[in-house]
Amino acid sequence: MKFAIALFAAPHQPAARRALRFAQAALADGHEIVRLFFYQDGVHSASSSVVSSQDELDLTAEWRTFVKAHNLDGVVCIAAALRRGVLDTDEATRYGRTAASIEAPWVLSGLGQLHEAVQEADRLICFGGP
Repeated sequence: MKFAIALFAAPHQPAARRALRFAQAALADGHEIVRLFFYQDGVHSASSSVVSSQDELDLTAEWRTFVKAHNLDGVVCIAAALRRGVLDTDEATRYGRTAASIEAPWVLSGLGQLHEAVQEADRLICFGGP
């Protein structure tokens, strides 16, 4: 089965951990992940500037490692990211900000990427949200 996964929850929320565990289990069971799409507060899960306490799981690092290890398509909604100060180098330069907080394997892009993933996938699985 082909999955598109959308994450709406910030990394400190249980839904973010559930999304990662679901993605790991899906691949372990032989399924395919068409695209991971991070939206709303989920964009923080792709940010390299999030720091977890020493006694907590570093979910942003786990997501980054997972996406790299499986060569997955990790897309971060550009509109949601900009509103939350999650910028890649190009956007930081464009808006005159001093630092970028997102880097490979993540890609900033629009909601069209989510729509395209839904068309390619058998199922859209969403985690978190209002």
